[in-house]
Amino acid sequence: MSVSIDLSGKTALVMGVANARSLGWAIAQQLLAAGCRVGFSYQGERLKGELDKLLAGHENVWTQQADATSEEDLSALFGRVKDEFGGLDYLVHSIAFAPRAAMDGRFLDTTEADWNTALNVSAYTLVSTCRHAESLLRPGGSVISLTYHASQKVVPKYNVMGVAKAALEATTRYLASEMGAAGVRVNTISAGPMRTIAARSIPGFGTMYEKAAEAAPLGRNATPDEVGKLALFLLSDLGSGMTGQTVYVDAGSSIMAMKIEN
Repeated sequence: MSVSIDLSGKTALVMGVANARSLGWAIAQQLLAAGCRVGFSYQGERLKGELDKLLAGHENVWTQQADATSEEDLSALFGRVKDEFGGLDYLVHSIAFAPRAAMDGRFLDTTEADWNTALNVSAYTLVSTCRHAESLLRPGGSVISLTYHASQKVVPKYNVMGVAKAALEATTRYLASEMGAAGVRVNTISAGPMRTIAARSIPGFGTMYEKAAEAAPLGRNATPDEVGKLALFLLSDLGSGMTGQTVYVDAGSSIMAMKIEN
């Protein structure tokens, strides 16, 4: 028996969709298919054209440029949310960045500037967006972000981004603790390696992707569609009892210390 999720009358803001391979887009597709009204924020006008192409033919959508590290942009963005929706049911944070130099070299050589950039963009922006969204989020509302297992285990060349993801996961727990009183849940999804544009910029990603599939109990990597389905579950009332959690969708690769062929 299949379960149909109807989000008609619900509203969502999805932040950080850059292109068709973005996990934020995989999540947005599930929300749109369920009938949710969705607003999108993007960073920089260079991304507007790509987002407009993705949204062609979709109704009940709107877009706005917003740099998540700018308080001014966030104020304007959530002002738009209030004008368009009146309130907000779901917030999707799909935002992360670390300078390439911080991932090419040794972690030991991470500069203070690169450290601050990675943690500000990838973790602190979850705090600032939730603060701006707080007065708009309705009881039963839900927030999700995206993390990766390098927060818990060393992944070569992930470097400071692993630290940023660890901070994001701790941030999720603290936000869940404070926002729960208003009936708002906060969770983060730990997706396995995905062939996103951002992931391909990680040195050695191709080898990482292959090794994760080989180690996974399911014998493959998880897909963006599976990330989107998990997000839909966590955002909807089906996940009503879950908050402050890091939820894995990685075909089980994170449970394996090693895999030995018989």
